Amino acid sequence: MYGLVNKAIEDMVCTYFGEDTWETIKQKAKVDIDAFSSMDAYPDDLTHKLVKAASQVLGMSSSEILQAFGEYWVLYTAQEGYGQMMDMAGDNLPEFLQNLDNLHTRVGLSFPQLKPPSFQCTHIQKDSLQLHYHSSRQGLAPMVKGLVKGLGTRFKTEISITQTNSREQGAEHDEFSIEYQEN
Repeated sequence: MYGLVNKAIEDMVCTYFGEDTWETIKQKAKVDIDAFSSMDAYPDDLTHKLVKAASQVLGMSSSEILQAFGEYWVLYTAQEGYGQMMDMAGDNLPEFLQNLDNLHTRVGLSFPQLKPPSFQCTHIQKDSLQLHYHSSRQGLAPMVKGLVKGLGTRFKTEISITQTNSREQGAEHDEFSIEYQEN
């Protein structure tokens, strides 16, 4: 994963729990990197070690950490210079979700080693849709739930999201049922 992801994890922990907690998490994860470079690629395992250590230090499950991170990621990337690109991806939740692959294609121009997931929306209704999440990475479905919740905040839309299929339980891909109502 790119350093931008690890920097966002660091920023989230420091914002909500303080820099000392971040240092404790890094020590527990045996990560001795002082500062992540946004544009450099790091092994996925490093990110997983940080999440596992954060789970232990903060007393939260890895799923809770990933979901909180997903929500935080939406705000973080907008502040880190990707807000305008995000604005072009859609004016509301369903439009944005339908354009995620296009957004990742644009981001890939800056991050040539990017291995983005793929998203597909089906059964699109006035107030609901099915979101299909395909990724070469395992275990990130909780982050998707957080991302959708973060997008709900971004679009001032009330969200209810339920995972209906899981790769961890043998499905081909993760799938989510999303109900939404604009405020």
